[in-house]
Amino acid sequence: MQIKKISQIVATCVIGGCALFSSASIAGNVDLSTWTAEGGGSWTRLSEDNAVKQTQNGNPTVYHNGQNSQGTSLSGEITVETTSDDDFMGFVLGYNANDLTNSAADYILIDWKQGYQNDSSWGIGKEGLAISHVTGALNSADAWSHSGTVTELARATNLGSTGWTDNTLYTFELLFTSSLIEVVVNGITELSITGLSINGSFNDGGFGFYNLSQGSVLYAGLQQQVVSAVPLPAALFMFAPALLGFMGLRRKKKGAVA
Repeated sequence: MQIKKISQIVATCVIGGCALFSSASIAGNVDLSTWTAEGGGSWTRLSEDNAVKQTQNGNPTVYHNGQNSQGTSLSGEITVETTSDDDFMGFVLGYNANDLTNSAADYILIDWKQGYQNDSSWGIGKEGLAISHVTGALNSADAWSHSGTVTELARATNLGSTGWTDNTLYTFELLFTSSLIEVVVNGITELSITGLSINGSFNDGGFGFYNLSQGSVLYAGLQQQVVSAVPLPAALFMFAPALLGFMGLRRKKKGAVA
């Protein structure tokens, strides 16, 4: 990389904040035959175990990989293949077996609702994409209204109040480290939060797909990849002075008279 390009990255990150990521492996297809379904859903594997469809309209349900997944990214496609409902689809991160009913559960919920709805029993379900912290057993009312054991941390930059569209394919990528979670939809980073948002680091645990009161959701083309992440600007402050000093030295040498 040229020195000029490095200086541009340093300036951009110090001013606006960013993270450096490097890939440690080639992305590989996810074998869903080892994943586990929990809750009130009906999950069916498709396409040689690289896709899964959830068809039940019911209480919270999760389909998870059952293994620690920090330091990896999960990517693929998600589509709601119906026009008859407008509720929640999404993901869980840091999820462990039986966390739906575990009073000591501690994981991250990413959910996307198509339409605003004020339910007489569960309260208000907001339209849009959000990320929340779950601490305890997850009942339908808390999951619906982001209350009780569900604490909303942030809403998406562009999709925070925009619902998903029927029969529309969305690409997604989830980055999950102990200090950083990012959610990318159709190539745009919609959510980026650090462990500081929950007064520390994120708990390790698995990736999972999540639905609430929403059927006919297809997750497909799934790939997982090991990554490393260095949150910035904190990391930059450790090496930026030396880097900028080196750049200044190079400029002096170029301008020196022989």
